[in-house]
Amino acid sequence: QVQLVESGGGLVQFGGSLRLSCAASGRIVSINTMDWYRQAPGKQRELVASITSDGMTDYADSVKGRFTISRSNAKNTVDLQMNNLKPEDTAVYMCNALITTASDGTTWWGWGPGTQVTVSS
Repeated sequence: QVQLVESGGGLVQFGGSLRLSCAASGRIVSINTMDWYRQAPGKQRELVASITSDGMTDYADSVKGRFTISRSNAKNTVDLQMNNLKPEDTAVYMCNALITTASDGTTWWGWGPGTQVTVSS
């Protein structure tokens, strides 16, 4: 069994900052790509940022220069530092990961339950 659990969401004012964290636990051999997605009410889920196992990152255009994704392979965590937040960043933020769970290459791909981020104007 593998679990992803996010933390760090909350209410913040326009221009403020929040740091989200996602921890993977369970039967983990290694973690491949880790991603942060978000979904606002009435909108499709969108990829916000991703990071590979060797640290290569990619961001949605809407968050470039404001958000920074990082990970700890030792702790099996991925963080999202969000600065200069805007009301349009309001959404449920979820982490996603592709995890190798056994030496034979068996993988698990799944989501955490999400954490709410609300940015007030």
